[in-house]
Amino acid sequence: MFDASQEVVVCPLTSQLHPQWASRVACECDGQPSEVAVDQIRTLSKSRLGKSLGKLDAATAAEVRAVIRLLYAEN
Repeated sequence: MFDASQEVVVCPLTSQLHPQWASRVACECDGQPSEVAVDQIRTLSKSRLGKSLGKLDAATAAEVRAVIRLLYAEN
């Protein structure tokens, strides 16, 4: 069972770039070109999270939400 106090749902970041994949959103992480892997959404224990590397800007966050809707919307 999902326990919001102990777990978090994440889209991982990757430096393995696949700009042609509709399920990936380009971003920069710690000064490096990266992608948000929306196709790899998972639930993790908060204890597994490392230090914060930064935040997505508003436009990139909106793009991630749009891809989530595209991938998981009911037809």
